[in-house]
Amino acid sequence: MGIGEVGELLRRSTVHVRITGPRRQSAGSGVVWDAAGTIVTNAHVLGSETPLVELWDGRTFPAEVHATDAQRDLAKLKLPANGLPAATFRDHPVRPGELVVAVGNPLGFTGALTTGVIHALGPFSGLGRKPWVQAAIRLAPGNSGGPLADAAGNVVGINTMIVHGGIALAVPSAIVNEFVRNGAGPRLGVTVRPVRLNRRRSLSLLILSIDRGSAAEQASLLIGDLLIGTEKTRFASAADLSDAIAEAGSGRLTLRFLRGDHPREREVVVSFAGRFTREAA
Repeated sequence: MGIGEVGELLRRSTVHVRITGPRRQSAGSGVVWDAAGTIVTNAHVLGSETPLVELWDGRTFPAEVHATDAQRDLAKLKLPANGLPAATFRDHPVRPGELVVAVGNPLGFTGALTTGVIHALGPFSGLGRKPWVQAAIRLAPGNSGGPLADAAGNVVGINTMIVHGGIALAVPSAIVNEFVRNGAGPRLGVTVRPVRLNRRRSLSLLILSIDRGSAAEQASLLIGDLLIGTEKTRFASAADLSDAIAEAGSGRLTLRFLRGDHPREREVVVSFAGRFTREAA
């Protein structure tokens, strides 16, 4: 099967996700997960308004948001439609040098296709320890949430962002599969911003907001607290907090933080419920 045929198959299982409302207008892409109307996209594509999803044949449906996971930047939508052309997701990892194809809706161009090669599979510097499919492929705004596929048309990841050097990062298909089947991972329920505290430029995470009923609220964390690490490690980036939450084996996590000038320590029980934003943990 040639690239043109692969591209045509991918276009049929790629959707256009639009957010139109008084506070935000944006667009991205998504992938048909199953014939019953399940769509996978990036969490950062969504807003507070109801997303509208346009299929390859021009039909448009309002979508219900079933789950989001900001740490993995994934969202699961449900359409009131059946018999959709589902994509095939690859169940084994990619290798550097493999040819890949991306389809999406960049800059208003519906069904745009680009090709490239796999650069690496694994963590990317500054983005924590979670793995990414890293590809040398040209993407643009609007590709987010769309498929990255191998030469046979099997989806190997969900395109998410471009980093320095022009490398495209995609969430691996194995992680997408786990999210669709099991929902969002554990979360603390805070929105944070990295800040530098002193002359040594040590980093802390300033809590900007706390979700009602979240693990953070139950542990009596407050807006303005500065998270500095866990009992095992000091935070060097916001991604380190996400990693610590994801790796909390028993669901319990000991956080070290500053409240004013006073260092404190608190055990929190991270939860699996709720919807949250890209900056949240």
